[in-house]
Amino acid sequence: MSEKFTDDIFDLKNDRRLSAYLYRAGFGCWLLYIVSGARFMQSFSLYRTDFGVFAFFLMVAGLSASMVYDYYHQPVEFAQKKKWLAISYLVLAGLIYFLILHNEPVSVDKLFGQGLF
Repeated sequence: MSEKFTDDIFDLKNDRRLSAYLYRAGFGCWLLYIVSGARFMQSFSLYRTDFGVFAFFLMVAGLSASMVYDYYHQPVEFAQKKKWLAISYLVLAGLIYFLILHNEPVSVDKLFGQGLF
C-alpha cells in the first residue's frame, strides 16, 4: 500500500473514505447478524446480539465520521444529519444497556407489566 492511502484516510475533514469503510464494515456485521440466526451457524448464534450491536455501532461511527466532512463542505446536509446522529446515539445507548449490560433478555410482557407504557 502506498503512503498516500494511510496518510489521508484519517483526515476526516477532507476525505470520506473512513466513513465509507465503517459503513461497509457495519453492513458486513449486519449480514453476520442475519446469517448467525440460520441453523448451519448454530455455533455462532451465541454471538448474534453482539453482531447486531457492533453493526449498529459501526454504522453510527460511519455517520459520525461523515458528519465531520459535511460540517466543512456541505453545511445543509450537516444540519439534517445532526438530529439523526443524536437519535442513533440514543438508540445505541439503549441497545448496549438492555442487551449487553443488563444481562437479562427483554420480554414484552415484562415491559408492559411494569407499567412503562
